[in-house]
Amino acid sequence: MDRRTFLKTAASAAAAGGLASPAISQRAAARTLRFVPQADLANFDPVWSGAYVVRNASAMVWDTLYGLDNKLVPQRQMVEAEEVSPDGRTWTFRLRPELKFHDGEPVLAKDAVASIHRWAGKGVGQMIANLGLAVGDKARENELTAIDDRTFRWVLRKPFPRMLLLLGNLATPCCFVMPARIAATDSFRQINEYVGSGPMRFVKDEWAPGAKAVFEKFPGYVPRPEPPSWLAGGKRMTLDHIEWIVIADPATAAAALQNGEVDWWEEPILDLVPLLRKNRNVMADIADPLGNIGYLRMNHLHPPFNDVRARRAILMALSQEDYMRAYVGDDDKMWKPLPGFFIPGTPLYNEEGGDILKNPRNIDAAKKLLVQSGYAGQPITCLVAQDIPNLKAWGDVTADLLKRLGVKVDFVATDWGTVMARRLQKSPPGQGGWHILLSGQAGALNINPGTSNLLRANGENGPTGWPNSPQVEAEIAAWFDAKTLDEEKTVARRLNKAAFDHVVYAPLGFFLRYQAWRKNITGIVQGPLPFFWGVSKTGPHKTATIPPC
Repeated sequence: MDRRTFLKTAASAAAAGGLASPAISQRAAARTLRFVPQADLANFDPVWSGAYVVRNASAMVWDTLYGLDNKLVPQRQMVEAEEVSPDGRTWTFRLRPELKFHDGEPVLAKDAVASIHRWAGKGVGQMIANLGLAVGDKARENELTAIDDRTFRWVLRKPFPRMLLLLGNLATPCCFVMPARIAATDSFRQINEYVGSGPMRFVKDEWAPGAKAVFEKFPGYVPRPEPPSWLAGGKRMTLDHIEWIVIADPATAAAALQNGEVDWWEEPILDLVPLLRKNRNVMADIADPLGNIGYLRMNHLHPPFNDVRARRAILMALSQEDYMRAYVGDDDKMWKPLPGFFIPGTPLYNEEGGDILKNPRNIDAAKKLLVQSGYAGQPITCLVAQDIPNLKAWGDVTADLLKRLGVKVDFVATDWGTVMARRLQKSPPGQGGWHILLSGQAGALNINPGTSNLLRANGENGPTGWPNSPQVEAEIAAWFDAKTLDEEKTVARRLNKAAFDHVVYAPLGFFLRYQAWRKNITGIVQGPLPFFWGVSKTGPHKTATIPPC
């Protein structure tokens, strides 16, 4: 019996026969929603971590100054108004009145300033801070300070018209607003106090990593008057409690959804979607039409991947079709080749430099490049999360690919939380570090260089893998300065080629995912993350009796 048949059979049997104790919870209420996230919430610091599961939970707990709407336009969120000086160098922001933290304290301008400083230490925020600028460029940031309780000012050394795009970005880390005392924590150290500014409060006492996380409605939250749209607009909660239930086994999660023991499954595997659709009480639909990209990240700090020839060897040998079909199966509507770094169908998509992925695979030439790079048979440490189906499937493909290249594989099969912690280690692979890791990113974050941190190549101050390419960084900076769409497209073509020449990372393809929910749940929208505002529940909720996985 193959894997797909086994999963379908297991899910059908579990759904038909019910599930055994112990119970997840004895409380069943119409205003409590039980949600199965894509992975365990192993840590809860949206700046330190960068994991999507952390960002998704954080979006309930912390609010943002600006929020990206479903048209990918940044809208005011905590900000009431902003003003830009005629020379474009001075931005003045005023917060909305009556904003409160979960401890009852008011949200002040000093909190926003401290939160921006912490956020700007990583990711796309670096573009307006000293660490993230192209070589030879002067820092854009000059002074960021609170003027009074509700007003803060940002004085720049040069105009930065895409300021609001970065402040409202969906990319990790998002610019979540925390109390100043918490935001004072270095961005490379974890916080341990979770005082939020958003519509839901994190119930730390009920947090059980590997099992459950609980969020409850914050009555002091004042939503905006506009309708909600992704991370923008009025985040009105109709639910009193949201419980995140970790179910690592897909067949068990499918059975729980069919039996009404959970309400919403963020990421059902494609093999089980036909089964779920046969249940008259369950809905399944594409989670986000902008889809996702898969990627293989190589560690640029250590041999052999500190040599571009080793990185190019991987590009020459890998088959995007092998990776995509390992996850989506035979449904060609669910994936596309991606010989580029932007999403197909969006204005900046191009394939400059992508011939290395489009040409026939050449294992023999790739082996020669590996030898030329200095590879001499040392183990290659590959981090593979087993609790996320697409990453598990891609890990198997990667192990096979490396073995065909004559590489000795140190296959680290673990959970996503461990991958997220270990991928921050810059130490050599034999001393706790790594060579290769696999992940994915929402398509909405890969429509331009300002919405993604994957393309950053600013060395040890950049994203994990720590690529270092002054040319790539110069092209990203040039995109931020582009004044017309034609100029943006010209820069994007140069950037695409530079990123392939340096092999910032290896694109694995474009793919779509499903989400599934009970039909008594309304208000679920398509998008790059689960949005809980506006979601309601009608009818009874069955007490869950899910066995431990």
